[in-house]
Amino acid sequence: MPTTTRPTQLTKSKTYLQPGVAQTPSPVPCTSAVRATCSTSPFPNPTSTFTPQPTRNKIMANIPKSCNELKLNWIRDNYESELAEAARKNRTTQDLLERLLAGESEARQARSTERRLRSAHLPGVHTLDTFDWSWPKKMNADHIRHVAGLSFLSSQKNVVFIGTVGLGKTHLASAIGRIACLRRHHVLFESAASIINTLIEAQTRGNFRSVFRRYTRPHLLIIDELGYLPVDRIGGELLFQVFGERYEKASTIITTNRAYNEWAPTFANDAALTSAVLDRVTHHCETVIIEGDSYRQKARLDMNETM
Repeated sequence: MPTTTRPTQLTKSKTYLQPGVAQTPSPVPCTSAVRATCSTSPFPNPTSTFTPQPTRNKIMANIPKSCNELKLNWIRDNYESELAEAARKNRTTQDLLERLLAGESEARQARSTERRLRSAHLPGVHTLDTFDWSWPKKMNADHIRHVAGLSFLSSQKNVVFIGTVGLGKTHLASAIGRIACLRRHHVLFESAASIINTLIEAQTRGNFRSVFRRYTRPHLLIIDELGYLPVDRIGGELLFQVFGERYEKASTIITTNRAYNEWAPTFANDAALTSAVLDRVTHHCETVIIEGDSYRQKARLDMNETM
């Protein structure tokens, strides 16, 4: 009798869960179908740095708006070129961020310096390098360079340039004012006559206090040409108020063609007022005396020689 072979039956193995023992699932065989499914999975690899294109475009479109809201003007104008350069040079995200922030910081400092220079109302671009140190017959150049180091600002000292017309007092005062602006100090340059006229006008308009603060707030106030024009008692008292308010609080540079013992006519020959002004100005003060012939006379002589 022929033998009948029964087909082998596949038996299912039973898995018994044991209490308190973590179960590890069996690995799924990675077939080609599974690979296809995995490659189209909607869930991105958490370790991947790839950003889907629509999301990336949206982020890029929002960057200028966000920069405008945060007033990051330099980053707004340069982030695309910085991104492209970072990709070319294979820079890290940290390097890119550092470059963007450094560029924004430098741009802000430059804009701040420009604003300070504009608001200072300095008369032209004067520097120590463009000053003719050889022309004055008597002048302590080392003292002037020391003053230009701005140590007097930290001690709230004043500086007075005394000399006849055309010796470069205004040039030096303006150059020091420019240095102060570049070092982030608030500076204001104005002639003595202009300050007096502005304050008198403010009195008539009824906004004296707000205008007066214009001359008391700056870290450095430069008063040019004190003594060139006579000042009546009202003008003298207004200047005294400015000096008094700034006394031991902020520094003032003064250019004048008069020695200290000749200041009385500048203040309506009022001995008490003149004494009070000198007391406030010279108590903590660096005095720079310049002697020689006028630069304007030198220019005329040079012109005559060329004719």
